[in-house]
Amino acid sequence: MSGRTERVCNSDGVVTIYDTTLRDGAQGENVHFSLPDKLRIVQKLDELGISYIEGGWPGSNPKDLAFFQEVSRLPLRASRIVAFGSTRRAGISVEQDPQIRMLLDAGTGSVAVFGKTWLLHVREILRATPAENLAMIRDTVAFFKARGKEVIYDAEHAFDGYREDPDYALECLAAASEAGADWVVLCDTNGGSLPERIAQLTALARQKVGSRVGIHTHNDSELAVANALAAVQAGATQVQGTVNGYGERTGNCNLISTIANLEIKLGRSALPPGGLSRLQELSRFVDETANLAPNPRAPFVGRCAFAHKGGTHVNAIGKLFRSYEHIEPEAVGNRRRVLVGELSGRSNIAIKARELGLALREDDARTGAALQQIKEMEGKGYEFEAADASFELLLRRRLLPYPPFFQLVEYHVSIRHFPAKEYEVSEATVKLSVRGEAVYTVAEGDGPIHALDRALRGGLERFYPDLARVGLRDYKVRILGPVGGTGAVTRVLVESSDGMTSWTTVGVSTNIVEASWEALVDSIEYWLLRSKRSPVVV
Repeated sequence: MSGRTERVCNSDGVVTIYDTTLRDGAQGENVHFSLPDKLRIVQKLDELGISYIEGGWPGSNPKDLAFFQEVSRLPLRASRIVAFGSTRRAGISVEQDPQIRMLLDAGTGSVAVFGKTWLLHVREILRATPAENLAMIRDTVAFFKARGKEVIYDAEHAFDGYREDPDYALECLAAASEAGADWVVLCDTNGGSLPERIAQLTALARQKVGSRVGIHTHNDSELAVANALAAVQAGATQVQGTVNGYGERTGNCNLISTIANLEIKLGRSALPPGGLSRLQELSRFVDETANLAPNPRAPFVGRCAFAHKGGTHVNAIGKLFRSYEHIEPEAVGNRRRVLVGELSGRSNIAIKARELGLALREDDARTGAALQQIKEMEGKGYEFEAADASFELLLRRRLLPYPPFFQLVEYHVSIRHFPAKEYEVSEATVKLSVRGEAVYTVAEGDGPIHALDRALRGGLERFYPDLARVGLRDYKVRILGPVGGTGAVTRVLVESSDGMTSWTTVGVSTNIVEASWEALVDSIEYWLLRSKRSPVVV
């Protein structure tokens, strides 16, 4: 029944992880970090043991200047903060360049400077000569080395430059190394290279330069992680990237996937012991800090990464997990999930029932009946993958009948609209029976669903006072197909919470109010059932 995460063993040593989420990642669309956000992310990265954290470009904006002042006060244990900038400008000395001075004033022990490798950029963007560009690289690296800094030189467009003029590209790398750069990092800035080309130049750089070699890839061809791994296998010992692959255009190398592959697949050490099992924690922390929804299909750490739905797959993992899993989910802080739906088999139902503490065998007739009911309901538009609470109620109603907490007698919803006043009010009346007692409530709300929810709760809270802690967190409506126009089938998903846990229920109808009512009733009944509430005697 158990799986085993295989780790390839070799003696190639440690791969240094360099995080640029706060600088390169923040250049991605819809990615924004406040100064407190950046400091919190630094602390989380340090907790996991990330070797380098690139904080930003001191000369680019006041927030980055303030960051370097504040981050110097943090008691970091494992991470080195890096200030980022460029080589000196053409036509002036390194000592006269204000950007170089601001980079120095950031006060970090390590600096990263990027310079041009591609003659296209040297001539058309910098408007400099090839010789001047080489001097800019040498001067800048030597300036910081003379002041005791660790220098990480980012060779921008290294692969494009090498394709156009191999000799000049290698001269640029050599210029940085000869000036004392501790690292020469090969950058696939446009993200268009294939792994074979990445490996070729990485191996050549290892031969030609005396500095340690790193890799910085972008994901424009959806190969950033593959390219980083190819570089490591060719001799690179530093990988630059961002958490969750944030970055300009289609993003940077995703450090979450890269670290997992390095440690588990290649047997390289990328984090201190215990760090690997916190990858999902890091991924979600950065998403939440950036106010972005986590990618459910993210490899290794997404909700779907170890979710099994097909009946054949579920039957197999019930016998041997690694039959359909390449690693143990717990290795990266994730967990296994079994889904139920129209593609499910008896194994799905039985395994989910066991997760809920219900004794149900695959060969039990009730298992087949429950499976048939689920398939029929999903054919009508129900969605149980995202509504575990409704699924659990379905099983419990079939397996362990229980007295209802309340029964609906009738409900009515009305909307009064006053165009002249630009005002609208919704009113709902609900008649319930609670253990034989008739209950009638009226409530107004911001829309018919809100009014209905308030009326339902108002009628029940006298009997179940703790229900006041339960509230709606999210409400989603999906029109299932264009057929029927405004009479099309509607699916409603309601997420509720009592402040400690959350759950999701589903309702389906051609009437959006009816679909919402079904989901609302399931939500409350689920909470009452799980908390085993008894009505207060009044």
